[in-house]
Amino acid sequence: MKQSKSAFTMIELVFVIVVIGILASVAIPRLSATRDDAEITKARVVVASVRNALAMERQKRILRGDFTPIVAVGGTNTGVFGNFDDNASQPMVLEYAISSSSQKGEWEYKEVGSEKQYIFHGLGDVIFLVNNGKFVCKTPSSDGCKQLTN
Repeated sequence: MKQSKSAFTMIELVFVIVVIGILASVAIPRLSATRDDAEITKARVVVASVRNALAMERQKRILRGDFTPIVAVGGTNTGVFGNFDDNASQPMVLEYAISSSSQKGEWEYKEVGSEKQYIFHGLGDVIFLVNNGKFVCKTPSSDGCKQLTN
């Protein structure tokens, strides 16, 4: 009596490898796009949070009778979004300070002349400023600015 061995043929194995390759080539770009979307969403949340914190701090100062404008939302001493006016005696802008980084998907603080810039790296470089106590894009018509503020 002849015993038969059950195994995959070489053609079946090649076919399975080709199918797995096709599935991977479709899935990997979708996963990287999802990561980019997540970074943009995270940056949008940061922008909205900073704007909300600025509005609340401005109202608190007005209620105390202090009409001095807010000039910064962090900086060299306290991180990208550390303390208001880059002064450790002022309240925090966000619950946790964000350290400055020039990596993609991160925020960076720079001083260019007298201008304090808060830069998001990821959609090109989107530059924000504190102007008249508001957190605004330096170039509001840019695509990156539109994606982070609309």
